[in-house]
Amino acid sequence: MAQTVSEFDVRRPLIDPFARAITYLRVSVTDRCDFRCVYCMSENMNFLPKADLLTLEELDRLCSAFVARGVRKLRLTGGEPLVRRGIMTLVGSLSRHLESGDLDELTLTTNGSQLPKYARELADHGVRRINVSLDTLEPDKFRAITRWGDLDKVIAGIDAAQAAGLRVKINAVALKGVNEDEIPSLIEWAHGRGMELTLIEVMPLGDVGEGRLDQYLPLSIVRARLSDRYTLEDIAYRTGGPARYVRVAETGGTLGFITPLTHNFCESCNRVRITCTGTLYMCLGQEDAADLRTPLRASEANGLLDAAIDEAIARKPKGHDFIIDRRHQRPAVSRHMSVTGG
Repeated sequence: MAQTVSEFDVRRPLIDPFARAITYLRVSVTDRCDFRCVYCMSENMNFLPKADLLTLEELDRLCSAFVARGVRKLRLTGGEPLVRRGIMTLVGSLSRHLESGDLDELTLTTNGSQLPKYARELADHGVRRINVSLDTLEPDKFRAITRWGDLDKVIAGIDAAQAAGLRVKINAVALKGVNEDEIPSLIEWAHGRGMELTLIEVMPLGDVGEGRLDQYLPLSIVRARLSDRYTLEDIAYRTGGPARYVRVAETGGTLGFITPLTHNFCESCNRVRITCTGTLYMCLGQEDAADLRTPLRASEANGLLDAAIDEAIARKPKGHDFIIDRRHQRPAVSRHMSVTGG
């Protein structure tokens, strides 16, 4: 799959209008998923026609163009990335950038359902760390949140990942009245298995058929509650994403908070996102986007593509404007998280 065109002729770093270097690319390889989580999708989703998706070869070339411009961390997302047919071909091809030293990390975010099948192969291709989305350890509640997920399969996937030597971070969306009473047990379970846990505020992306205000649990409240139970020590630890971390003295583990509403993380944003159709979003919370599929397909050389990337990065905004309250219950943007990539 490796491109024969000269990918690394262009070494100009990607700097946005606010002097932030773009070093982290998140790529949605599919909008499809084998779950229908209540905060991410509606139950009856209309997915993109497969013909609209970039091929695996095109995704490789697009990712490689960003690596050539200074991206050091590449995360594959979805939907559920591991349901994309042939996905390991893409992972294996992109791993050449790890071997060359041009990429520091190749990783992915997954719901865990396909990890029993793919964990070992991911490790063999140089993936060292993955994020697994898991909001509860109660099987009935898990099925209710995911609408048809099987908790046992996800736990088996986590087992497989750890057996393959992958570091696992658990991502849990804090949902009011759903899993807020379970957060301490999630912390102790994750830390007991040597995994980090990151809590995430629900984001107003796409119509999911439920009111966002009914789901929204501010993590400022969660942290205050946890502080009554645990000793939380702020630490400088970073993984390249937006989370702020504490160490939980009682467990010895690391706990992250991603707070797009109560305390946005835009001032240090180093990320852009590409959809499976080749649309570049410079900000998760804004509608402005750039078409990269057209210049990608217009020439085998990357001149047009690089020019389109430059023009898009020049429009990267300072930040997003997420609000969830009684006056703002509609999605901030119309697209679902599964389209943009988590």
